[in-house]
Amino acid sequence: MAETKTSGTLPLRQGQIQTQTNTRGIPVAPFVDNVSDYVSSRAEVEPTLRSFQEMISKYQFMEVNTARRAQGLREKIPDIKKTLEMVRFLKLKRDASSSSSITTHFELNDTLYAKASISPAETEEVYLWLGANVMLAYPLPEAEEMLQEKLSAAEASLATCDEDLDFLREQITTLEVATARVYNWDVVQRRKEKAEGKGDDDDDDTGKKRPNG
Repeated sequence: MAETKTSGTLPLRQGQIQTQTNTRGIPVAPFVDNVSDYVSSRAEVEPTLRSFQEMISKYQFMEVNTARRAQGLREKIPDIKKTLEMVRFLKLKRDASSSSSITTHFELNDTLYAKASISPAETEEVYLWLGANVMLAYPLPEAEEMLQEKLSAAEASLATCDEDLDFLREQITTLEVATARVYNWDVVQRRKEKAEGKGDDDDDDTGKKRPNG
């Protein structure tokens, strides 16, 4: 379960503000243990269920965005690792004062590669894509440091996304259970009213009008 921080108490009535959040500020869904803490009459059932559904929709929206971001990071991290490994390889060869050249292929486009011969002893810098069609030259030590920082940040962000996804799914499940409990409470109250002669004879146990005939 994701770590939470408390800045207030859970609401006891429909319409009150949820102030408990996780470490990223995502609200914690109300856990309905006692339905009467949330609804005091059947008139409050529909607004409460509507509020729960709105919260579920918001959590699902955040879940989709977080999953998309996590997928982007999963695609980005291998590229960063591959680039970092190449920079470290060139740095190692240069520090070893290797006189032999390296023949390699480098990617120009998704399906286009060019053959190149590299002299490690003469390699002092590399060009790295920064995004938005921007490429910048870095000395090998700075390139290694920058790529390591980017890799660490990306891995930390991915871990955060995965944690938030688990948290969001937990909140959605909590609200689905809350919805079922409030709905079932309404059914029980409807049956009680009907048994006491207060209900509408045309209503069935689901609250819908029975069809004539």
